[in-house]
Amino acid sequence: MSSALLDLPVKISSERLYQSLMDLAKIGATSKGGNCRLALTPLDGQGRDLVTAWMREAGMTITVDQVGNIFARRAGKDNELPPIMTGSHIDTQPTGGKFDGCFGVLAGLEVVRTLNDHDIETNAPIEVVIWTNEEGTRFVPVMMGSGAFVGKFKLEDILNTTDKDGKRVGDELKAIGYDGKAPVGGRAVGAYFEAHIEQGPILEHENKVIGVVTGSLGLRWYDVTVTGMEMHAGPTPMPIRQDALYAATFIMQDVIQNALDHAPHGRGTVGSATVHPSSRNVIPGKVTFTVDIRHENADQLRAMHERLLATCSSIEKSHNVTVRVEEVSYFPPTPFDPTMVNAVREAAKSSDLSYMDIVTGAGHDAVYMASVTPTAMIFVPCKDGVSHNEIEDAKPEDLAAGAQVLYEAMLPRAML
Repeated sequence: MSSALLDLPVKISSERLYQSLMDLAKIGATSKGGNCRLALTPLDGQGRDLVTAWMREAGMTITVDQVGNIFARRAGKDNELPPIMTGSHIDTQPTGGKFDGCFGVLAGLEVVRTLNDHDIETNAPIEVVIWTNEEGTRFVPVMMGSGAFVGKFKLEDILNTTDKDGKRVGDELKAIGYDGKAPVGGRAVGAYFEAHIEQGPILEHENKVIGVVTGSLGLRWYDVTVTGMEMHAGPTPMPIRQDALYAATFIMQDVIQNALDHAPHGRGTVGSATVHPSSRNVIPGKVTFTVDIRHENADQLRAMHERLLATCSSIEKSHNVTVRVEEVSYFPPTPFDPTMVNAVREAAKSSDLSYMDIVTGAGHDAVYMASVTPTAMIFVPCKDGVSHNEIEDAKPEDLAAGAQVLYEAMLPRAML
């Protein structure tokens, strides 16, 4: 196609995109309008079958690697060039929604369908990827497929990972027909774009259609154990108690205050707690709880980490208990490529869409991909900021806007 024709406005099909999302949502549909397609279950296999069928209908060739990542390629004029890639995942939470992950995959497919509609041939090939087990619900770790692709996880370890029933990833891939033979990673990618619902309330609150994602918050997860001594609640005077729960609450409260003191991008959450022996008339002898802290700035995240440790040490001394802190996960803050981020910003401008810069507080496959190729993300609003929930919702016009920005951002990159 001539460069003059490329200047003509090209619009993706909002109706086709939304219908594809609704058709995929029928697989694993829940009674409350959501989805349950856990990774590598038969329902996940059915979802993969449906989407790859659409990809083949769009003239794409399908390659599956050894951890089940699916790469659908639309050839370019020069197939020796590294592909311009986009995608996400289609596995869900147990009570997930219709859009988390799925939108990114089907927006990528819609880009290809739109190129086909207008007979546009790109210089570089375009690939749409479906990453395996992004959610990490059935198998740990999260973002398993993209992590393996960038070399974060070893193939053998991934294939031998088991779920709570002892079923292996390798066996479950084979059972659904996605135990691919292609090597995992080890090849160049020209650029990676990922479209996603925001999974938070900021865009809706600010009345913006497009979130230009500048990077991801860093994350540190901990398991904290506070040990005191269980004793009878009646006869034991207050001053001599070693109340593990009472001591733990001071740490828990400071997790929140720590985040507030590192505003606006500080985050602090205690998401799970267990009290032992959990009896009405027994002073708690042990409390275990989780801590999740996040920040976009590495120095600020380190300061939050050091404060958590200092607080635990102080409470240990002042409450005559022992406090053990185990860090179980760490993701450093990940800034996205400035040129790629600006491409998304310019695409929003050229499409006359309202937009704002935003940082993602959730983990995405794009965070791993940023370690191997220039990367950017595009957010669109979701209703009330709700995600990982069956009532997750997004407006068709917002989804179409996100896919349009994806198209406008990818095309120039694929034409280089």
